[in-house]
Amino acid sequence: MDLNFGKCCGSKKKESWRSVLLLAYQSLGVVYGDLSISPLYVFKSTFAEDIRHSETNEEIYGVLSFVFWTLTLLPLLKYVFIVLRADDNGEGGTFALYSLICRHVKVSLLPNRQAADEALSTYKLEHPPEKIHDSCVKRYLEKHKWLHTALLILVLLGTCMVIGDGLLTPAISVFSAVSGLEMNMSKEHHQYAVIPISCFILVCLFALQHFGTHRVGFVFAPIVLTWLLCISGIGLYNIIQWNPHVYKALSPKYMFMFLRKTRVSGWMSLGGILLCITGAEAMFADLGHFNYAAIQASFYAFLLIAFSFLVYPALILAYMGQAAYLSQHHNSAHAIGFYVSVPKCVHWPVLMIAILASVVGSQAIISGTFSIINQSQSLGCFPRVKVIHTSDKIHGQIYIPEINWMLMVLCIAVTIGFRDVKHLGNASGLAVMAVMLVTTCLMSLVIVLCWHKPPFLALLFLLFFGSIELLYFSASLTKFREGAWLPILLSLFFMIIMFVWHYTTIKKYEFDLQNKVSLDWLLALGPSLGISRVPGIGLVFTDLTSGIPTNFSRFVTNLPAFHRVLVFVCVKSVPVPFVPAAERYLVGRVGPVDHRSYRCIVRYGYRDVHQDVDSFETELVTKLGDFIRYDWHKRTQEDEDRSSESSRLAVIGTVAYEIEENLQPESVSIGFTTVESMEEVVEMADVAPTATIRRVRFAVEEESYEEEEEELRSELRDLVAAQEAGTAFILGHSHVKAKQGSSVMKRLAVNFGYNLLRRNCRGPDVALKVPPVSLLEVGMVYVV
Repeated sequence: MDLNFGKCCGSKKKESWRSVLLLAYQSLGVVYGDLSISPLYVFKSTFAEDIRHSETNEEIYGVLSFVFWTLTLLPLLKYVFIVLRADDNGEGGTFALYSLICRHVKVSLLPNRQAADEALSTYKLEHPPEKIHDSCVKRYLEKHKWLHTALLILVLLGTCMVIGDGLLTPAISVFSAVSGLEMNMSKEHHQYAVIPISCFILVCLFALQHFGTHRVGFVFAPIVLTWLLCISGIGLYNIIQWNPHVYKALSPKYMFMFLRKTRVSGWMSLGGILLCITGAEAMFADLGHFNYAAIQASFYAFLLIAFSFLVYPALILAYMGQAAYLSQHHNSAHAIGFYVSVPKCVHWPVLMIAILASVVGSQAIISGTFSIINQSQSLGCFPRVKVIHTSDKIHGQIYIPEINWMLMVLCIAVTIGFRDVKHLGNASGLAVMAVMLVTTCLMSLVIVLCWHKPPFLALLFLLFFGSIELLYFSASLTKFREGAWLPILLSLFFMIIMFVWHYTTIKKYEFDLQNKVSLDWLLALGPSLGISRVPGIGLVFTDLTSGIPTNFSRFVTNLPAFHRVLVFVCVKSVPVPFVPAAERYLVGRVGPVDHRSYRCIVRYGYRDVHQDVDSFETELVTKLGDFIRYDWHKRTQEDEDRSSESSRLAVIGTVAYEIEENLQPESVSIGFTTVESMEEVVEMADVAPTATIRRVRFAVEEESYEEEEEELRSELRDLVAAQEAGTAFILGHSHVKAKQGSSVMKRLAVNFGYNLLRRNCRGPDVALKVPPVSLLEVGMVYVV
């Protein structure tokens, strides 16, 4: 018995709770920041134009009732209790929901999917794919291909609206906070002070982003906590001081009284009320910034408790306090807003805390924007941008410089252009509701396809929350000419970029697939054709997981030589957040043993950190060496001809998988980690329509390494010699053009749109971090 076992368990549990508390502390400043600052501008936006505050107080009570039930039904009931449970291995956002759906239903448009991807440990399903779960919804989605494209467009729409919200929320938050200066300045001076101060604060906010969420969270968390205590304290004071009976306005009847009196103008004012839930979607999208698998359940419990017992009550008290004050002040010299209800003795301290809180609140949506762009880029739906992982310990905390500075410029431009809370609120409200509608649609699919609940429950979820959100969305659309046009324009712009990039990427893959070269052509290359093998390792990068890519045939045609060790490398994304290092590599032979040609498929999730070129090269050679040993032993045990081609696909690690795929012989791949003295192997035959798994055992005696045949030693020596001679990275430098006879739209999208994006974003050599001295580019023209 291990006497230290109890101590180890105790220390791990202590470490786990320490991590929970640490992440919980940081999350206050990032996850809840956006939602907590909404009292700054909700009443001001609602009473800006459509309705007026009267002596009967029906308007103010009706607005308070709407705010209370909206906060209760959407952020609390929908997001905290339902949507947050639909995370993708701890990741949130529209693309995380899309990834979850794609793993349960064959609707993904990713081009190079393999059966081996489903063997990943992170490719987990909520339930096994049994016949009982083969619902009519799943069959209908898989049957109709146009629905695959429609689903992707829906996800892209949600993504684009999040990006739009990422520049509108900081603008309205900071502008509303700084507007508190109007209480102490004349209107003329106030007009010239608010814009420059707001712009300066926004510049500082975006300049802080490169420090990372974990550092920023430490600074921001106490600010949000102070702000929540501040607004709840002021709200409680106003309730006691001005109207202790304001709680009666929480009754739903005041909503109906409000709509009955205000009619169309009341419905239009809902565009201001909906701002009380700004930040609910960011709360879901920011989950990945605090993803730590060991404490995921505990962290979710904290999010639930923190929102239910801290954020939610503080916001309700803040809104009730404002309503209580306004119910007794009908002829105030200042417009309706947050600061009129703040006691004069604490005005300046509250103003300073509000400005700091607005900066913190903006952080939530900025972090969410980084997350969702990184996800879309990894799944081939966004041009390549630089992604910096700011934390070595916590998976998912990222910073994207190009997006950060673009958001800053656009945010400042919007602040200067609109100059008031009303227009900023109209624009922000439309973006918020559009994202929520997309999330509702995707969640209804998750309920049926991933959670395997009855379609009736999914329909009920869609109708209940969708009808509420459609009511608010319709009110926002009436403000189209008063600011709501901006998120529509921005989302249209980004959707065109994302769809053009994704469409052309798929067409390029199809071109490669149709024009790949046969294995016989590769094996025929030799001295008789004037082709020589030079020392070194040649890494030929391609999107294909099978066959010989066209860029290699063009390379040999123009330069009649290739390296002694040839590796066809496919760096691909799979619809999971991350791939464990032990399962990342799939390695196999291309052709017979003496040809010294291999295939390596490197799999990354949409949250994974891509390796630098030095560690990648070293690890790749190590994997090749392990594969050579494993393949030799496997052939020896099965009495196979070692000069023949292998037809196995395996992943070998702590638990090893050996998978037979219905692929061409040259496309067979084998993946593994270091071979142990005794391994358990799971063999899976990919036989449509079902897959069978059987467990076998094989032994690799360590003493057998001393008895390796000369052929094995020769192959290993060749690999080492090639590594010492140097490595060349062979990449295609592509130019894409539309086929003759293509439509005008396709020619514009491909010839102009895609090529413009390709020239102005990071190339594949930069994304793969290839040193220029080792780079060989092969010119390729794609006619799609």
